[in-house]
Amino acid sequence: MELLEEVLSKDNLNKAYKQVYKNKGASGVDGVTVDELFSYIKEHKGEILWKIRNRKYKPQPVRRVLIPKDNGKMRKLGIPSVIDRVVQQAIVQVLTPIYEEQFSNHSYGFRPKRSCEMAVVQALEYFNDGYDWIVDIDLRSFFDEVNQDKLIGIIRRTIKDGDLVSLIRKFLQSGVMENGVLQPTKKGTPQGGNLSPLLSNIMLNELDKELEARRLHFVRYADDCLILVKSEKAANRVMESITKFITKKLGLKVNVEKSKIARPDDIKYLGFGFYKKINQNEWRPKPHIKSVQKFKTKLCDILVRSRSISLDDRLLRLKQLIYGWVNYFRIADMTILLRDIDGNIRRKLRVIIWKQWKKIKKRYACLRKLEITHRDAYVTANSRSGYYHISHTRVLEKAISKERLNKRGLVNSLDYYLKVHIITN
Repeated sequence: MELLEEVLSKDNLNKAYKQVYKNKGASGVDGVTVDELFSYIKEHKGEILWKIRNRKYKPQPVRRVLIPKDNGKMRKLGIPSVIDRVVQQAIVQVLTPIYEEQFSNHSYGFRPKRSCEMAVVQALEYFNDGYDWIVDIDLRSFFDEVNQDKLIGIIRRTIKDGDLVSLIRKFLQSGVMENGVLQPTKKGTPQGGNLSPLLSNIMLNELDKELEARRLHFVRYADDCLILVKSEKAANRVMESITKFITKKLGLKVNVEKSKIARPDDIKYLGFGFYKKINQNEWRPKPHIKSVQKFKTKLCDILVRSRSISLDDRLLRLKQLIYGWVNYFRIADMTILLRDIDGNIRRKLRVIIWKQWKKIKKRYACLRKLEITHRDAYVTANSRSGYYHISHTRVLEKAISKERLNKRGLVNSLDYYLKVHIITN
């Protein structure tokens, strides 16, 4: 059976549909939503299959969406139509097992049973084995700059089904609809589609093979690659030679300004930073300062006093944010950080609750219900101190205690971290 027929098999297409439906996501340029997908396929299935088999299928242009990046710039995403997402997903499901046999063990991005955490753990092992000079090569706008002819040539080495390769090329060249204007895509593989992550790994597997041939230690997650050596001299040599390979052999652009040779405590990798404990010759992971700042900004957005949402809604949003962030950084050292963050969260919640009580009479009554003495309740309720000062008082800390907040639904980030923390060697 030709690979295209495996892609178009009933079981494979059903699996692809279920995955696209599960992922949800926005509609493409045609406006068809995920919820409308089943009825659309039911009505047009025969026509779609005939067009694909006869090379008549024409993917729709992707819809341009701009997402803010941490550095203030915008990341370009291309959102395919939902039916194109199903076809792309069907291709991915057939090609992934084939390419998994070829991909490097040092590649962790967009692959089954691999993760950011595994990439960071591997980098740490190299650092602590003495490979702590880092060649950090930044690929300029990788997903926008991929040479499509080189990529298709690489795919043809493995995939001999010309119809399937032709279909993949059509997805690469489907164009982008931006502000109502169709722009051709003669290079790149737009981020946002189901096929793009696999294609990026196929392209960068060429870099992996080159690094392995040179017996270099490296860790790659998508286009974020660290090469680890034992000396600054070796790092300079590798930087020069690998930059030439990337530009000449792969046809990709290197951002010279952002590429650098560094030590572990001078890099941010997948949101992590690294440090050495005092009097210990061992590199350890921590959340990078920029990751911490981003987390605190999200916390502040939930805890801002002027937001007119219920306390229960705030606590639910805090729970979701804390669980996600702590789970991602569970291998990091952050006990002191989370203890401080928890204290700040409780203080801001006390301010929110104090503000909700508003009037002196209500404040006094609430404090008394929370087992505060008449004198302390009276003095505190009549206090003219600002919110910040009140939140630090002994009376409010006792009335709105950690235990009471936890009982109401507040998740203590340090407690949760201690449950899920994984210690790296």
